[in-house]
Amino acid sequence: MIIYGTALLATCHLLGIILGDLLGRSLGMTTNVGGVGIAMLLLIGMRLFLHKRGMLCPTSESGVHYWGAIYIPVVVAMAMNQNVVAALRGGPVALIAAVGSVVLCGLFVSFINRMEPEEPKSEPEASAE
Repeated sequence: MIIYGTALLATCHLLGIILGDLLGRSLGMTTNVGGVGIAMLLLIGMRLFLHKRGMLCPTSESGVHYWGAIYIPVVVAMAMNQNVVAALRGGPVALIAAVGSVVLCGLFVSFINRMEPEEPKSEPEASAE
């Protein structure tokens, strides 16, 4: 059922907002730092976790795949609402947080890609001459 994908996305989104707010406060800012990115990583991680343990039925997994695919445009729309000028006036902490989050996301994506099993490459068939 797609509702399970929606529930998982909502849970990950709420956790991402909370963790982003905590990260922002720990860096001395009053804004959410990377909450949407954290939510996306949580969604990917939870999908892999549930899939490996057989806790996702095929219809639930299709719902999670759907929301995972549509989440990127939602992230872009939400990012447009952030006040970038105010973040840059906050000093170098905002720049350090931005660069750090990009590096961490790159490392997580690389790690997740390495966890996927490699598909065997098929050799081209010899043509009969």
